[in-house]
Amino acid sequence: MELNQNSAAVKLKVAIQKSGRLHDDSLRLLKDCGIEISNGVNKLKSEASNFPMEVYFLRDDDIPQYVEDAVADIGFVGENVVYEKKKKTEVVEKLGFGKCRLSIAIRRHEEYNDAGFLSGKKIATSYPVIVQQFLTKNNIEAEIHEISGSVEIAPGIGLADAICDLVSSGSTLFMNGLKETETILKSEAVLIKNDKLGLAQQQLLDKLLFRIQAVKKARNNKYVLLNAPNENLQEIISLLPGMKSPTVLPLAEAGWSSVHSVLNENEFWEIIEKLKAAGAQGILVVPIEKMIV
Repeated sequence: MELNQNSAAVKLKVAIQKSGRLHDDSLRLLKDCGIEISNGVNKLKSEASNFPMEVYFLRDDDIPQYVEDAVADIGFVGENVVYEKKKKTEVVEKLGFGKCRLSIAIRRHEEYNDAGFLSGKKIATSYPVIVQQFLTKNNIEAEIHEISGSVEIAPGIGLADAICDLVSSGSTLFMNGLKETETILKSEAVLIKNDKLGLAQQQLLDKLLFRIQAVKKARNNKYVLLNAPNENLQEIISLLPGMKSPTVLPLAEAGWSSVHSVLNENEFWEIIEKLKAAGAQGILVVPIEKMIV
């Protein structure tokens, strides 16, 4: 997509977490998209050297506000923050990294059968909006204590009966004598935009999204090459969904063909086992750097 002549000097202003779990993966994604960002120590603003982009390094919780106010055109941020802050922004792409869950946790020795356990209890959390929505949905009256950090310590010091916090492995909960009981939100990094983005910025965002989607498709797929006996060729081809259809080339050895295709990561091992059972040999699996369909 070509930009209008009047928008030649326009830059896409991007907000990224300045530190924390999404920072490195956000910059890595931009690099995989062919965009080079110089990010010096404690540098809060930078420019791409080979794409019309200006990057602001901000607190994760502040990114939705900056995007709503059009200080930044787009932002890389956790879904949990988007839903908690409830700013006027639009989620345009899920990015596939930073996956976690927002869960209720209670003391390890207590029994939790359903959300009714929380009735009349005190819940410590950094996400009062999302927790209140969960309680309202389940017709539960409970007291919410908003805490900005170290939520998992609250039951141990008598501040709360339960907590609601982000969980990845659950090891932090275990070390604090807690157990995860119910997930109320699954979250990952998303790309949000200002809901009144100008035409020139939208054109740049479309270019960026094209690259991001190509990188995501590549990460989720593998390029597969194998040798197939011709008598089993049709059976083997039927096992390979690919993008359209597999590429089949004759080998120097009579009665054999080389088959090339693409497999989705989620189906990979199951299909590989079926290919071997159908007589495929010399199976090579190659990572894909970019995938454009």
